[in-house]
Amino acid sequence: MNLAYIPSPTFSKFEIGPFTIHMYAICILIGICVAVWILTTRWKRYGGTFDQILDTTLVTVPCALVGARLYHCITTPADYFPPTGNLVNILKVWEGGMAIFGGISVGTLVAFLWCRHKHYPFAIFADAIAPALPVAQAIGRLGNWFNQELYGWPTTLPWGLKLNDADAIGKSEICYSGAQCPDYRTTLFHPTFLYELIWNLIGAALIIWIGRRAAAMLKAGSLLTIYVMWYTAGRTWIEALRIDYAHTFLGVRINVWVSIAVFICGVIAFVAVQRIGSAPEPLRERLAAVTASEQAMQGERTRHPASDEAPDASEPAEPESSASSEPGESSAETEHSDNVA
Repeated sequence: MNLAYIPSPTFSKFEIGPFTIHMYAICILIGICVAVWILTTRWKRYGGTFDQILDTTLVTVPCALVGARLYHCITTPADYFPPTGNLVNILKVWEGGMAIFGGISVGTLVAFLWCRHKHYPFAIFADAIAPALPVAQAIGRLGNWFNQELYGWPTTLPWGLKLNDADAIGKSEICYSGAQCPDYRTTLFHPTFLYELIWNLIGAALIIWIGRRAAAMLKAGSLLTIYVMWYTAGRTWIEALRIDYAHTFLGVRINVWVSIAVFICGVIAFVAVQRIGSAPEPLRERLAAVTASEQAMQGERTRHPASDEAPDASEPAEPESSASSEPGESSAETEHSDNVA
């Protein structure tokens, strides 16, 4: 009998009128908001503004969510594609299934393209967002706790996760061996959501600490590569603990292989950034210049709105006769003066 364990929530959703609110979605939303707050705080220190981050977020986050969902669906096709699955299930995001690898990959690409479009130094953006990403992931993992899903092997440790009879997704999960997972009523499981949550928070603190202590030695963009290495190193061993169904290669879960591959890419990227990357200070000056230019343009628009600059088409054009009549009037006056003379 287990005297100590981590209990699972007794609900994963609630109703507000005709709407069903899923805790999984709330956790993801809170994670995004906290990440934007951290990113904005750091971006301002580098010379940017909140409006720049808001615009970037509105472009990047939806694309990242789509990428996260599609990656999950593609790597677990049995539930989403014929002949065994249904394409409609791709839209059922409230049932879980958002893969961080797809979200980070697509989100990073879109952020890079947006920064190029707006002339923001992407390397500075990468450093600013580096600690925000693991914090968002840590909060998002709480959604797996509410869904009672993605747990690990059975354990007798005092922090084992105990599932309950709530209407949760994970109760009926099939283990990656293809068999039914152990009876949730009598078994404790490794709380892999908690392991990753703690790992990510440690990583965020470590990135901030390295960014302060080694600021003079690191090139711009280094902190994002450190995040990639840290996250994938943890994801490798945490993923190996999970027993939810997943495709395998050589007896190892696909996401373990992906984590190892991305970790190697992170190491290569870190070395490349140190060798050919730019120092942070010139890029921060460039960001400050872009920000000053944007603010100047905004101030110009405020002082001279478009409605004042362009003539109103609804108003009739001022006749030129007034101007052209002046010579006539002048000649008339001349004739009159000649007559007087």
